[in-house]
Amino acid sequence: MGKTTTAINLATYLAAAGRKVLLVDIDPQANTSSGIGVLKQKRQYTIYDLLVQQQDNVSIFDVIVPSPRRELVVAPCTVDLAAAEIELVGALAREQRLRQILEPIRNRCDYILIDCPPSLGLLTINALVAADGVLIPIQCEYLALEGLTQLLNTINIVKKQLNPSLSVAGVVLTMFDPRTRLAGEIVREVRSHFPEEAFQTIISRNIRLSEAPSYGQAILDYDPTSPGAMAYRALAEEVMARG
Repeated sequence: MGKTTTAINLATYLAAAGRKVLLVDIDPQANTSSGIGVLKQKRQYTIYDLLVQQQDNVSIFDVIVPSPRRELVVAPCTVDLAAAEIELVGALAREQRLRQILEPIRNRCDYILIDCPPSLGLLTINALVAADGVLIPIQCEYLALEGLTQLLNTINIVKKQLNPSLSVAGVVLTMFDPRTRLAGEIVREVRSHFPEEAFQTIISRNIRLSEAPSYGQAILDYDPTSPGAMAYRALAEEVMARG
């Protein structure tokens, strides 16, 4: 319950608040696509076709599909995207592909959320080059902090060499368990290192949040009165307040 759960539910609550949102899935596991209920929709094209094939007559508008929320559309992927890491290695301007793909739709959206792979490969680099800001979900567990330094180093490299406007837009603490002392220590440590970036909203462990993706639903549709739903509603309000 981290990046994908946050991508799905934040996008849904932003759309429910009337914001125009595009949710882009570039994780080859396609958990965002299935978790929001669009993976089963038969599509001729996916993000893979745009990133690798680059057909002149195909655009992001041929890929996006509607969601249960009128203001939210999704650019899904399938497991085929796993091959993109290899196929893009020798490509020209390979780090710029996703930015070029999203350019025609940027001005039509209030928010574009990109769910990245868990590894720092070429797909994630594409997302960082295309993004204005990085929202970092951090699980309230010790091991989650170990990869944070590498991620921040990668963000700095991309900022210096490929995308000068890139910044850390926010840090979200997830999977918080108030019964453990370690969780409280991680909250304090993260907030001391990111006093401005860390959101006040903390996403606690919640069984309903874990169940919702198996039904292809965001928590707003699955159980809108659950603690997880209230938490993501509050997070969306914080995101909108930051502009």
